Amino acid sequence: MMNSTPQHTYQVLTKRPERVLELANHLTWSQNIWMGVSIENEKVMNRLAILRKIPAKLRFLSLEPLIGPLPHLNLAKIKWVIVGGESSAHARYIDPLWVKEIHVRCLIKNIPFFFKQWGVGRHNPNPLDPTIKADHPLHAKGGCQLFGKVYREMPEIK
Repeated sequence: MMNSTPQHTYQVLTKRPERVLELANHLTWSQNIWMGVSIENEKVMNRLAILRKIPAKLRFLSLEPLIGPLPHLNLAKIKWVIVGGESSAHARYIDPLWVKEIHVRCLIKNIPFFFKQWGVGRHNPNPLDPTIKADHPLHAKGGCQLFGKVYREMPEIK
């Protein structure tokens, strides 16, 4: 179905890329199928190495809920990065410096960066972030400004 509807973009996201890799050579990876993995912290960084082996035309990372720093994050072969905090009553902390480090890596590699949300207001370093308010047009859980700016960059569709 995905191959026969090129007018749509499919973002396939998994925490089990090893299963996708098992099937990858039996699938047709058209331009409109984007493959991504979730990475929450360094403990699951192995998912990135597996993602690189999947022959998708566009590979992306969903670094959410980001619950730890990613000092060894290597963005080779990655075309998009999404970052976000956990959103629940017991949401774990997301450090703004973790997010900033990822953003800088994206800038250096010219990779579109999408900051989804802080998750909960108490984790937002800016209590005056207008996107915290539910009636704001860019509202996200806990707000979505990063150092005074909203980042919702997307990869170019070719």
